[in-house]
Amino acid sequence: MNYKNLFKFWKTNSFFDPQIHAELASLDPIRDVAEIEDRFYRDLEFGTGGLRGKMGAGTNRLNKYTVGKATAGLGEYLLHTFGADDCRKRGVVIGYDTRNNSEFFSRTAADVLSGMGIRVYLYSCPRPTPQLSYSVKHIGALAGVVITASHNPKEYNGYKVYDEYGCQLVPKQAKAVIGFVDGITDYHKINFCGNNSLVAEIDETDSFVEEVLKQSRYSDAASKADLSIVYTPLHGTGNIPVRKTLSADGFTRVFVVEEQEAPDGNFPTVVSPNPEDRRALELGIAKAKEINADIVLGTDPDSDRVGIAVRKADGEYRLLTGNQVGALLMKFILENTDMSKFKKPAVVKTIVTSELGAEIARKHGISVFSTLTGFKFIGEKITQFEQAKKENIKERDFDFLFGYEESYGYLVGTHARDKDAVVSSMIICEMAASAKARGKTLLDELDGIYAEYGYYLDVLDSFTLEGKDGLEKISSMMTSLRNSDNEFDGTMTDYISPVKAENGFGELPTSNVLKYELYGGSWIAVRPSGTEPKIKIYYSIKAADKAAAENKLEQIRNAICEKLGLK
Repeated sequence: MNYKNLFKFWKTNSFFDPQIHAELASLDPIRDVAEIEDRFYRDLEFGTGGLRGKMGAGTNRLNKYTVGKATAGLGEYLLHTFGADDCRKRGVVIGYDTRNNSEFFSRTAADVLSGMGIRVYLYSCPRPTPQLSYSVKHIGALAGVVITASHNPKEYNGYKVYDEYGCQLVPKQAKAVIGFVDGITDYHKINFCGNNSLVAEIDETDSFVEEVLKQSRYSDAASKADLSIVYTPLHGTGNIPVRKTLSADGFTRVFVVEEQEAPDGNFPTVVSPNPEDRRALELGIAKAKEINADIVLGTDPDSDRVGIAVRKADGEYRLLTGNQVGALLMKFILENTDMSKFKKPAVVKTIVTSELGAEIARKHGISVFSTLTGFKFIGEKITQFEQAKKENIKERDFDFLFGYEESYGYLVGTHARDKDAVVSSMIICEMAASAKARGKTLLDELDGIYAEYGYYLDVLDSFTLEGKDGLEKISSMMTSLRNSDNEFDGTMTDYISPVKAENGFGELPTSNVLKYELYGGSWIAVRPSGTEPKIKIYYSIKAADKAAAENKLEQIRNAICEKLGLK
C-alpha cells in the first residue's frame, strides 16, 4: 500500500488501539499531507543501531506496533539461532530509560518475547544503558534490549539490541536480525498478550555499582572529600547509580541540581537533554557558582554520556569537549594504573575521535585501535580481545585498558560493553581531585598536554534535515563529495569500501563515511548520523597554538560548507 492507503488502514482498522485512531483522526488529508507522508512513506528502519525515531502513530514512528514488530523479529532470530530451550532458560534482559513511553515499550517487548516462549528479565525501574549491558553478561542472557533515544529531544525514543556479551549488535549480527524483522509483514500476527510466568523483574544496581567501583584509580580520601561537585542527571537514569558510586568512592561534597533530579520524559528544564550542549548544563553551572564548586557533571537520560564544566580562576566555568576529556582520562589512567597487570595493553577509539589521546597512549607504548563510529565497535573489540585469549591467537591477544569517542562516551573496565557515564563520572572526579590536591585544575592539566603534544582543536558541525526530503538531501551531499575531486591537502578514505583494520583484525565493516587526512596531523570527516536526521562534519585541527588552529579551521570549514551548500 502507498502512504495514503496505509494512513487510512491504520486510522480505521479495529486492530489498532483507540489512541492510534484518535491521533491519526486529528490529521487532515489535505492540510497535513506532508506529515502523513512522513509517517507512512516507509517502515521505521531497524538498522545497525536498532530503531530510533519520533514517537507516534504510523509505520515510520515508534509505537506499540513498530516496537512489537522489531521484538517479534528479534525473538524469531533468537529461537532460530539458540533454540527454544536456551531461549526459555537464558532469555533476554530488557531495560529502559526515563523517556515518555519507555516503560510502556519495554513491557510491550516483554509481552511479545514471553508470548513466544522466551524468558524475560525486566528492569523494575529506569536504569542506565551500561547497566543493561552489564546485566546481560552477569545474568548470562542471550540478548538485551534497552528502550532509549539517548540524548535526543523529547519527541524521540529508540530500541537497541545487545548480544550475549552485552555489546550492541554490530552490522553482521544486525543484518541477521533485520532479516527476521523484515519478514514480519502483518502486525496482526504479532502476539502482544505475553506469558507472565516467563517474566521476572530485576534491579541490579548494587552489583553494577560494585563492579564500577573496582575501576577506582585514586585512593586519597582527603582529596576526594575536598572536591566540590555539582551533578545533574538531566531528568534521567544516572541519579541513583552515579550518586551511589561517588558516595561509595569517598566523595562527600556532591550537590545535585534539584530542578533536574526527578525523572521526566518531557525534559522541561532543557532544550535537549544532551550534555554536549552547554544549555543542558546551565542550571548546574548556576548552582556551581552559588557554592563555588570545582566541577559540574551532567549525564544524559540513559546515563551513557557525561559532560563536564570546570571552574576557572575568574569563577566562570568552561565546558570541556569529549575529545579533551578523553585525552585527560587517557593521561590519568596511564599514570594511575598498575600496568604490570596488562601484558599487551590497548586503547580503542573511533575514526572520528581526536588523535590527541591516541598520541598520549602511543608515547607510553600502548597499542591503539580505531573503529568505525559507534561505541558498539569498541565493545566488539573488547569481545575480540577476550576471544583471542581463549583461542590462543597471539596476534590478537590484547588487554583492553580504555575506550572512548568524541561524543562524550568513555569506558574504563570490561564490566560493560558500552560507554558508561557512571564509571566515567567516578574517574573524572578522581582525576579532578588528584589535580586539586596538586594545586591544579583539569584546565591546567589540559594545557600541560597541549604543551607536550601540540594544540588540537576539535569541532563538530551538525546539520538537521528532517523528513523524506532531508534524507534525500543528505544522500545527495555524500554523493556530491564522492564524485568531486579532493580539494584538500592530503588523502581521502571512503569507508563505503572495505578498509583494513589494525593488527590482523581483517577489514572494518563498510560505512557511509568520508575522511580527509591532511598533512600536518589535521583531518576532516563527513557522515550522516545513524540515529538522527543529521549530516555531521568533524574537524580535527592540529596547530602550534589556538590562534593558528582557529584560523585553519575557519578556512577549511568555509570550503566544505560551501561545497555542500550549507552556508
